Amino acid sequence: MGVGCFIIPLLFVNCSSNDNARQPSPEFYFGADLSYVNQILDHNGQYLDEGEIRDPYQIFAEHGTNLARFRLWHNPVWTKEVYGEEGTQLYNDLPDVEKSIRKAKEQGMSVLLDFHYSDTWADPGKQHIPAAWLEVRDIEVMADSVYNYTYNVLTDLATGELMPEFVQVGNETNCGMLYTDAPDGFPPCNVCNGNWANLGLIFNRAIQAIKDVEPNTKIVLHVADPKHVNWWFENITENGGVNDFDIIGFSYYPIWHTSIPVSSLSIVIEDFRTKFDKDVMILETAYPWSASGIDGYGNIFGSGSALDDYPFTVEGQYGIVTTMTQEVIDGGGLGIIYWEPAWISSDLRDLWGKGSSWENNTFFDFTGNAHEVIDYPEHEYIYPDSE
Repeated sequence: MGVGCFIIPLLFVNCSSNDNARQPSPEFYFGADLSYVNQILDHNGQYLDEGEIRDPYQIFAEHGTNLARFRLWHNPVWTKEVYGEEGTQLYNDLPDVEKSIRKAKEQGMSVLLDFHYSDTWADPGKQHIPAAWLEVRDIEVMADSVYNYTYNVLTDLATGELMPEFVQVGNETNCGMLYTDAPDGFPPCNVCNGNWANLGLIFNRAIQAIKDVEPNTKIVLHVADPKHVNWWFENITENGGVNDFDIIGFSYYPIWHTSIPVSSLSIVIEDFRTKFDKDVMILETAYPWSASGIDGYGNIFGSGSALDDYPFTVEGQYGIVTTMTQEVIDGGGLGIIYWEPAWISSDLRDLWGKGSSWENNTFFDFTGNAHEVIDYPEHEYIYPDSE
């Protein structure tokens, strides 16, 4: 998740009557990013459904979630170090992700693997180069590193019958990848400086690695805020030479990304599909069900004002999530993924605190019991006629 670093005007053109517009996919994905779940379970968190302690992967699957998203960091040693002497393992590294994918697939969910290409969070404001690659001084060597890493990860997963159906190349890459902490003499892949060719080389090598392991994998590119989609994808395709991907993905947090109202999502999604001839997904979204919290870790959302018609209540959260989902369906989008709906309060630690800065955005109350928004996939949506 993150906030975009550009303000690019977006022209809205309603293409609903365009006979050349792509028809929506017959399968719609109701997704959840569950990247924190293993760590929460290891640190005294528990999940309940109707008052009974249950496996969270099973809870989500039984309530209609059919796609699980997991982030992958290169070597996140800090996820162990934040626990001091009590730290025993890394999280969101390959072994942890393997565990997550296995649990999701056992519950019948498809999987989207999100390569951050960093040891820590990557977003529009920062794209830290993995420590192992900090001495690289040549863009071709960096591209080879990306290829080899991507290929080895996916080969490992495929060997274990854990190949994800979707692979995301980079996370919220509005400004590029692999440029924060770039050493002197290294040409950064920062498109704020116009380096689309460098970024394109990195993307294309990652895409080639994915296809070399499993050609049928759906490849996703990701930016934050739909207002940046036209500008970014025009440049990455035309100036970066990246065209061999399947899905345009964007983050849409309606409290932050206010230039696009919820009621306009269907229009912009259809425009993106028509213009770029790609499927479209919302890869991250969220909204509070409460303005309060239960621990000492300050919450990211909840201190500001609620959007009109969507109070910070369970009913308000259900209303905006189902409305956004219907908008994605109306625009012919492929799916919507809610970001960290299981990040309940526990003894989990990250770089900024202990507990959760997100417990008021989850699909669980402050006791860890699932509330009604977890049923949003089973809402009575109106789907377009498939004929």
